[in-house]
Amino acid sequence: MERWRTALLGFVLLPVLSGCSDGAAQGATSAASSNPEVSVTTTTTSTSSTTTTSSTSTTTTVAPTSTTVAPTTTTTPPEVSVLDRPLVAVGSSDGEETVRVQTRLLELGFWHLGADGDFGHTTKQAVMAFQKWTGLETSGRVDEATAVALTSATARPTGQSSESGVVVEVDKDRQLLFIMNNGRLAWALNTSTGSGQYYLELNQKDPTKWELGRSVTDSGRFKVNRERPEGWWEGDLGEIYRPKYFNGGIAIHGSRSIPDYPASHGCVRVSTAAMDMIWASGLVPKGTAVWVYGADIEAEGEPPVMPTTTTTTTLAPTTSAPPADSTSVAPA
Repeated sequence: MERWRTALLGFVLLPVLSGCSDGAAQGATSAASSNPEVSVTTTTTSTSSTTTTSSTSTTTTVAPTSTTVAPTTTTTPPEVSVLDRPLVAVGSSDGEETVRVQTRLLELGFWHLGADGDFGHTTKQAVMAFQKWTGLETSGRVDEATAVALTSATARPTGQSSESGVVVEVDKDRQLLFIMNNGRLAWALNTSTGSGQYYLELNQKDPTKWELGRSVTDSGRFKVNRERPEGWWEGDLGEIYRPKYFNGGIAIHGSRSIPDYPASHGCVRVSTAAMDMIWASGLVPKGTAVWVYGADIEAEGEPPVMPTTTTTTTLAPTTSAPPADSTSVAPA
C-alpha cells in the first residue's frame, strides 16, 4: 500500500515540474542532481487590465411639430350705442325728449352740465358744437337735421394729436376746442377765437391808454404757463373768466358770449360753466400742451391809426350870488 502511495505521488509531481518555464526547469534539474530535496519556485504574473471607455454621440432628429392656432376674433364694442328709437327734434324746449338728446350729446363727447331735461345755456353750446362738427347750420337748436345726425352718429369726434397725455386742440376752422387724452377725446367744446380784424380800443384798466392791434389767435404749439383760479378778471380788453394763458396775453377763458363764429380779440373763449369744468377736472394744469391750428380770417380795411392823446380840462361853471338888493323873479 505504501508503494502505491509513493508511485501516485511521483505521478502527480512530474506534470507540475514539466509545466514550468525553461529557466525554472534547468534550476530544478541542477538542484535535483546536487540535492535530493525538491525546490518549488512560484512565479507571480501580474496582469494589467486596460479599460477603454468609448463615448458615443447620438444624434436624434425630431420631426417638426406643426401647431395650428385658431384665429382670435376680437370684437371692439362701439364707442357710441345704437338708439332703440330716433331722437326727436325738440328745438330748444325742455322735457323728457330733451333728456335723451342731452344723454346722446354726452355720449358723443360734447360737454354740458348734465341730462336734466333743461335746455339751458350749456346744452345749447353742446348742440352748437355738434352742429359745427357735422357741418350743420349752427343754430344751437335741435332741428330735424340735427336730431337725425345725433341718432345716426357712430363715433366721437377725433382731433389731430395722438401723443400721450393731455393736449388741448384749438381748431380755428371748425371753431371747436378738443381736450384730448392719450389720443382720445375727453370733451369737445364750442369756442370762439380771434376775429382776424383790427381793433383800436381804450384799455379797460387804464382809460388813458389805447390798445391797437389785430384780433388773431396765433397757430402753433404752446403750453399753459400761467393761470388765475379766481373768478372774473379785468383784462386790458375786457373781462375774462378764470383764464389759463398759453401764449403771452392769449388765454383759454370763460366768457358770457361764445357765438358760432370767431369774435374774440385773440383769446379762446368757452362758456363760464365749461371753464369751471376745466378747473374742477384738473385736466388742464400748468404745463399742458396747447395746439392751435387752422386758418385766420382776413382783416377788412386798413389798420387804424393810434390817436394823439389830448387832455381836455372841463371847468365847472362859477355861480355868483345876486346883489343883496336885487329881486329874483321866477319864470312864469
